[in-house]
Amino acid sequence: MHIPDGFLSTETWAAAWVVSAGAVGYSVKRTSRVLKDRTIPLMGVLSAFIFAAQMVNFPVMGGTSGHLLGGVLAAVLLGPYAGATALACVLTFQCLVFQDGGLTALGANIFNMAVAGTVGGYGVYRMIARTSDKRAVVVGTAVASWFSVVLASVLCALELAASKTAPVGVVLPAMVGVHALIGVGEAVITGAIVATVLKTRPDLLYKPKSSVEV
Repeated sequence: MHIPDGFLSTETWAAAWVVSAGAVGYSVKRTSRVLKDRTIPLMGVLSAFIFAAQMVNFPVMGGTSGHLLGGVLAAVLLGPYAGATALACVLTFQCLVFQDGGLTALGANIFNMAVAGTVGGYGVYRMIARTSDKRAVVVGTAVASWFSVVLASVLCALELAASKTAPVGVVLPAMVGVHALIGVGEAVITGAIVATVLKTRPDLLYKPKSSVEV
């Protein structure tokens, strides 16, 4: 899902950069308001974990593979804005050091996975996990994780179609079909991690000040 250079038109990647810059800037501002002693080290540890986990691929079908996206995991533990900030840092490091995704397309990759995937996934998680019931938290995490992967794939497909890289009727079902399966792996892995955290360190889960995080 990491879009390389040359796949997006100038108008598309430039617009994505503007939107992502604004969204990440807002996320950093919101994160700075709620930083606690536990948040800063947890952000570092979780960012390192997501970076390493994204390097491990699992088979899907027909020779394709997927890897952990990690946006919902970050949001459940850190909150949506700190989670988006952490994932944006991971994607930027991957782009600059490992050339995983193009530099011009970095804005689109950040928007798809760090902004929409993370914050959108957290919204789904909050709708399901309205109480502190452990089962609701794990189920909400799993459903939100699947949703975040599919949402990111839809946005990626629309950006490619808008850039005339591929017809929307071809790229959208292809991207969504594969990533719906990848999302199952994301849901299983993320749900298992959060279930373990609930058993061992439930205090690490992010607790919003109100029922709806804004």
